[in-house]
Amino acid sequence: MISFHVSLQSRLLCAAATAWHALKAEPCLTILDQRRQLGKRRWRGGPLCHPLQPYEERWRRQSCEVSDVSRAEGTESFPGEDPKQVAVRQWSPAEDPPPRPVIGQSAKNKHPKEPGENKIRPVNKKVKPKGPKMKERESADSSSKSQSILMQVMEKGRFQKLAATLSLSAGQSIELRCKGSNVTWSYPSYLDTFKDSRLSLKQLDRYGQLILTNSTAADTGEYSCWLQLCNGNKCRKDETKMGSTYIFFTDKEELFVPTPSYFEIVYLNPDKPAVIPCRVTTPSAKVTLHREFPAEEIETDGTNIIYDVKKGFVYQHPTSDHKGIVYCKAESQGAPQISIKYHLLYVEVPKGPPSTTIMASSNRAEVSDGIHVICTVLGEPDVDVNFSWQYPGQESERPVIIQNFWRLINRGTGHTTRISKSVLVIEDFEARDAGNYICIAQNLQGETTVATEVELN
Repeated sequence: MISFHVSLQSRLLCAAATAWHALKAEPCLTILDQRRQLGKRRWRGGPLCHPLQPYEERWRRQSCEVSDVSRAEGTESFPGEDPKQVAVRQWSPAEDPPPRPVIGQSAKNKHPKEPGENKIRPVNKKVKPKGPKMKERESADSSSKSQSILMQVMEKGRFQKLAATLSLSAGQSIELRCKGSNVTWSYPSYLDTFKDSRLSLKQLDRYGQLILTNSTAADTGEYSCWLQLCNGNKCRKDETKMGSTYIFFTDKEELFVPTPSYFEIVYLNPDKPAVIPCRVTTPSAKVTLHREFPAEEIETDGTNIIYDVKKGFVYQHPTSDHKGIVYCKAESQGAPQISIKYHLLYVEVPKGPPSTTIMASSNRAEVSDGIHVICTVLGEPDVDVNFSWQYPGQESERPVIIQNFWRLINRGTGHTTRISKSVLVIEDFEARDAGNYICIAQNLQGETTVATEVELN
């Protein structure tokens, strides 16, 4: 007779599974049948419903018979065992419930591991969700479309990525770097106008460097950089690799960014916003707009007139009622300060190529006479006009004098217009100077060509 040594815990587990399966009226195999089916495979003891076997397999190969009483009470008796000893192995579902079968998972090994026996550990393979990966990839792609390459050099060789704005005290120095071998910089234009020695630009192997020492309130403004993509002599801006920040150099004595002049003209065009550039050095300063005559504060409603700390006051839809002289007032933990004055001029000139006329001082000239040919353009006050000439003695390099100038005129209805002129002068007329004089006027909207003829009398 073959005796089997069965651990109490494993036998309870087998009994629970067997009881459950017996209620399902599934056929069971005897222990001896299971032993015979194992064949030559080594059996190390314990119930044949081994915990490492899948639960569904155990249910199909149970070897125990469960009585009606044991089914109700949760007990069992193995063949050849005294039923009175069953109470010793009785289990309570509330205290130690048998594990419920889970399809596709292996149960935890409950019997002691013997020397030489491999311990099988169930591996739960984690499947990474594909949805979030796609979202992360999309966000990464969108961020790569505009990658910031601008950094500030801090103390002890540390670097810091810059936000949209940065506040520093006037007098501090700053070093900015942009990653790349061909970097272009943009900064407040007056630093170039006055060729300020406090500004230093260098291009190294891996980055471009901007250093500004002994900063002042006038240095407040936009600082940006970008990579240049060049093909031969042609270069273009790389829109995907750039950086920008607006730096406030705060100064209690200079709440407004200083300007080289004490009076500025602002043109009010009905089809585009107008900006009164009273920018501040302290972003927390309270700024108001005032009219000089009649003396009053101009209300900023946040819709038609707004204040942008980086630009100044913005008229979204200028009208002729806004013309006049205005100034700004700023307050920040001290006495208020006044900006320079701004003269607002209303403009109403149709957009398009220059409206050009040409006229000669005389269309017939004697030898040695002096001749003036005038080309005139009427246009918007803030639109520049470029002039070029073609004249009879040009191929023979005939010396002539060309003068360009412009001025503003008030048409008497609150509208301001710019008159631009180019004058070609011939001091002593010769036979080779007779012919057609052609003036070409050009602006951002296009160009206009006009001509007049001067004959030899």
